[in-house]
Amino acid sequence: MAATRAIAVASNTTTASATCLLFKKPFLSKQSTLCFKNLKPASSLVSKRLFTCRAIYKPEVQIKEEGQPETLDYRVFFVENSGKKVSPWHDIPLHLGDGVFNFIVEIPKESSAKMEVATDEPFTPIKQDTKKGKLRYYPYNINWNYGLLPQTWEDPKLSNAEVEGAFGDNDPVDVVEIGESQRKIGQILKVKPLAALAMIDEGELDWKIVAISLDDPKASLVNDIDDVEKHFPGTLTAIRDWFRDYKIPDGKPENKFGLGNKAANKDYALKVITETNESWAKLVKRSVRGGDLSLV
Repeated sequence: MAATRAIAVASNTTTASATCLLFKKPFLSKQSTLCFKNLKPASSLVSKRLFTCRAIYKPEVQIKEEGQPETLDYRVFFVENSGKKVSPWHDIPLHLGDGVFNFIVEIPKESSAKMEVATDEPFTPIKQDTKKGKLRYYPYNINWNYGLLPQTWEDPKLSNAEVEGAFGDNDPVDVVEIGESQRKIGQILKVKPLAALAMIDEGELDWKIVAISLDDPKASLVNDIDDVEKHFPGTLTAIRDWFRDYKIPDGKPENKFGLGNKAANKDYALKVITETNESWAKLVKRSVRGGDLSLV
């Protein structure tokens, strides 16, 4: 099935284009530039595969897969050269400056396995979501690259008066990346936000930031919501409708959307990112309770 092929591509691809980022621990001023580049399998072992990443200031960074794809044990970890695991949620910086942000791919476009950061596990690896002990799949492929903004959090105790008083869904903010290329699980992209959709999923606010990777051929043409309508006609409606309807085949009602059932512009998306980054900062400083969430 399509999901199997997509995951296999992510696991077995021998090269990948460079993706540079600033890497820093939360609240520290020291920064260094890493370049996720030329990913190559370091081992043919099935249970543990290492992908070496050449870096500028560090000799290498590794993305380590543990277990078989599409099994309950499958995990994608981020590992420093020293062997220390780091969290894609907490340790990858959000801001890159000039309105550019890091985006971590969980689900490649045209795949259906519901991959997500395990927010309740140490070092928050990417895994396939489960329900009642079974792996979860969307009923059909998602048509865009999907993942999270690191260092963001939708506080479940914080009510949003602008979106029907809905409370956050207790997860990082989601990103829908509309570029033409299918990306890989765990890939880190530099993106610019273009719009925001306020999805309400079973009463919880679940923001969808619409963005584009800076290396996409059309990236220079789109800078706000009107540009999306011009250069990607129908895409915002298609995204809203996809997320509105994907639970219907399982017998659940459609999801709802706030803000008049329409996408908000770039400035609003940036406001959402700022507010959820502030909520994340309170979480990791333990100014608010995180329950079972992992803070390492």
